[in-house]
Amino acid sequence: MNTFDAGKAPVRNVYDADVPPNLLNFMLRSWNPRPRKLPKVIPSAAAFLGRRQRLSQRFPGEVLVVPTGHRKVRANDTYYPFRPGTDFYYLTGVFEPDCVLVLLPQGKTHEQVLFVEPNPGKTDATFFTDRINGELWEGYRPGVPESQARYAITCRALPELPSTLTAALAIPDSRVRILRGLSERTEGQLAADAGERLERDRELASFLSEMRLIKDADEVRALQSAVLATRRGFEDVIARLRTARSERELEGVFWTRARMEGNEVGYTSIVAAGSHACTLHWKKNDGAIRRDDLLLLDAGIEGNSLYTADITRTFPISGKFTPAQRAIYGIVLEAQRAALKIVKPGNDFMAPNKAAMAVIAHGLARLGILPMSAEEALREENQFYRRYSLHNVSHMLGLDVHDCAQARAENYKYGKLEPGMVLTVEPGLYFQVDDLTVPAKYRGIGVRIEDDVLVTDKGCRVLSSSLPREADAVEQWMRSVWAQGKARQTRKVRRAPSSR
Repeated sequence: MNTFDAGKAPVRNVYDADVPPNLLNFMLRSWNPRPRKLPKVIPSAAAFLGRRQRLSQRFPGEVLVVPTGHRKVRANDTYYPFRPGTDFYYLTGVFEPDCVLVLLPQGKTHEQVLFVEPNPGKTDATFFTDRINGELWEGYRPGVPESQARYAITCRALPELPSTLTAALAIPDSRVRILRGLSERTEGQLAADAGERLERDRELASFLSEMRLIKDADEVRALQSAVLATRRGFEDVIARLRTARSERELEGVFWTRARMEGNEVGYTSIVAAGSHACTLHWKKNDGAIRRDDLLLLDAGIEGNSLYTADITRTFPISGKFTPAQRAIYGIVLEAQRAALKIVKPGNDFMAPNKAAMAVIAHGLARLGILPMSAEEALREENQFYRRYSLHNVSHMLGLDVHDCAQARAENYKYGKLEPGMVLTVEPGLYFQVDDLTVPAKYRGIGVRIEDDVLVTDKGCRVLSSSLPREADAVEQWMRSVWAQGKARQTRKVRRAPSSR
């Protein structure tokens, strides 16, 4: 989409004010010229360049097209906040919508070109008539020269994209790959050989996901920053627990921290009180908060770098686990400990899951819940423990909460752990309220403990280790947060002016 394409009708609604010619002429006069000083280059420009060069080396002689996508309609003429396409951002660091990265063959390498919206400033009426991109509506955004300076890459105006692609494809034996699912408009410009290109496009998506499997030092720092912000969000929720009446209230508390310290929440928060914790992806968050229940909080802050945390803690709302809650919590914690011991380079990605499930099966047998032995339940053809656990314990983490999703199975699920990978370790037990195989005292209890883990040269580092996990430590954490809140309130009372 080119906002300033003269052939494109402006975006208008029936309630928009008309623009008489006299107003148009008045609006286009007497503005200071745009500043000539260009923005500074982004700090990680060299890292983004290195990633583009790796991509170039993998597909020599081919035209590579990576769009970032467009704003998505929420309702009628209102839009969701824009987030750039993950792979596009990984290669460029650009936050603006509608852009397209194109790598054009140039000898043994590629010319790297970023197509962006031009911005003629207040010399074009769209700055105040275009409610979608006009600067009086949406604020400043860079044009071509500003983007080129900021992102340290050759930039061209978006209207030049169709002719650039046409010329590239006119070269004999030219091959093109595009990252699909982000821009129908851009895909439409390459529709001629779309059918025979499908497998090539899948290879491009897989390679980009597999590039992201190994995080560099800057990425790890970004993830650690998101984790620390998430801890503060969890403490905000703990502080509110004593007076909260609904899950939705607690969701809002965490979201406020996400907007204060980051870009957004990394995914829809799961704020599950009581039996709602037995629904794995509980997102309605419309339940009541009851003192004797557990609260399962699965939430992560997406930093301004777009890297997200993904952490789960299960809290006793009263501040103290009941014996039944503690028994289930203990099994899940033991399972997580077993899984973390296995997170080492060279081990299978699924090895932590296998270790955790063995602990869970034996724990279920000890409680008398399994109607067979743990060994029988663990047999590959049975997997009866999954009635109460349901999910594997790990997925990759990074720019996406479920990162690297297009990687080939042999390099992900059935691959080996390598230094630089970041994954979650999140065993859980969930006892449905109507499950007659479960003793009544355990029904409606759901527990998950999830941490973000970096694979190191010799083992692993738990990035989220600052969030307590042991049952006693969780209770102490809650008491500490509540005591701090009480102390702050006391200081406020003492500072309050006299009413006399």
